[in-house]
Amino acid sequence: MIKKLVLVFVAFITIQSYAQQGTASPYSFYGIGSLKFKGTVENRSMGRLSIYNDSIHINLRNPASYASENLTSPGFNGESRPVKYTVGGGFSNLNFKSETSSAKASSSTFNYLALSIPVGKFGVGFSLLPQTAVGYKLENLNDDGDLINQYKGEGGLNKVNIGIGYLLAKGLSIGVDANYNFGNIQNNIVEYSYDADGLILQYQSKEGNRSDLSGINFNLGLSYKTKLNDKLELISGLTYAPESNLASNNQRIISTITINPSTGSEFLVNSFEADLDAQGLKRTDLTMPSKLSFGAGIGKPRSWFVGAEYTAENTSKFYNPLYSSLTTKYEDAYNISLGGFFIPRYNSFNSYYKRIVYRAGLHYENTGLNINNESIKEFGISFGLGLPVGTLFSNANLGFEIGQRGTTNNNLIQENFVNFQLSLSLNDRWFQKRKYD
Repeated sequence: MIKKLVLVFVAFITIQSYAQQGTASPYSFYGIGSLKFKGTVENRSMGRLSIYNDSIHINLRNPASYASENLTSPGFNGESRPVKYTVGGGFSNLNFKSETSSAKASSSTFNYLALSIPVGKFGVGFSLLPQTAVGYKLENLNDDGDLINQYKGEGGLNKVNIGIGYLLAKGLSIGVDANYNFGNIQNNIVEYSYDADGLILQYQSKEGNRSDLSGINFNLGLSYKTKLNDKLELISGLTYAPESNLASNNQRIISTITINPSTGSEFLVNSFEADLDAQGLKRTDLTMPSKLSFGAGIGKPRSWFVGAEYTAENTSKFYNPLYSSLTTKYEDAYNISLGGFFIPRYNSFNSYYKRIVYRAGLHYENTGLNINNESIKEFGISFGLGLPVGTLFSNANLGFEIGQRGTTNNNLIQENFVNFQLSLSLNDRWFQKRKYD
């Protein structure tokens, strides 16, 4: 058990040291950034499907999954479920395209660290993960091709979670997550000025905004599974996150700067802090919308599963009084996921490849963001492998996702993305009954 814990934390440190930038998407300019956590690698490899749960994987999208029935494997003697712990990270390669130009970018990130402990009919879970990420660099040009505005942003929202699940009856469990959200978002705007001859002036104006965010929200979950016949099993899930608020402590700095035209380096000339108190913007509340997800699927235990899930989010209720734009609005969001897995033979002793979990899925999403009267939508196809490692059903999970977000209509940007994810999903026994005195 100690060796596995060491392995988890080595992987966590490695991923965290490599993950210097959470996103490179220009759409992270809006709201509180781009949604970063979209499920574990297992979820995302099945089209972000989160209704499936078992006794050897952590499902961070549904707290009811913390509680489930004991394993029937002889090695467990019907005593309890294993302690589960997992760590995951990812890498994204992005290609941007507009009506007139194209560009490339990449980003890497730590995705989650989680632990789940069985306590009889209860299950307790702990996790740490980045919820959203901000990381963009945008430029606005005039008709002559001169730079007018430059926008840069970084930061994001993180989440510490504690959840509990309870097994009400055979196949039926409920759960609740309590999440503490924290982080900061920094947005900078540089306005370039030119003289009558079109030459850039010596001094430029810069506006820097910083918002320190914090707040608590909850997520409720229900999971139900039942046998349809001797071979087939029905699995369904439901989650609901009520509307909540994030407290935002804000600061705005107005500066005069000079810019080295060769290196782009900025040099501060003078600055002052804007009086946000007078505008009622020093401390604001961000309304975070409610979210409902439900789905169902069928499969043969330890062999295959296929399911569908629908998620609706009341994104039109999102409100940030510090930033407003006539060209940007929020509408209700939704996501449709289809996916599943296949295991040729989970207990094969003579073929490693037959014990591999093969996953696949797809998703279609309306993100809820509307810019220049264009709804920003996303489509993706995903694949994944669950590679057995060690004992007690531990595995390394590889995920691969390709897709598209946004559009080139109305001077917008289309993203073509390729995401690669890696996680370790490990199981162990912390407490065992003594067989002999």
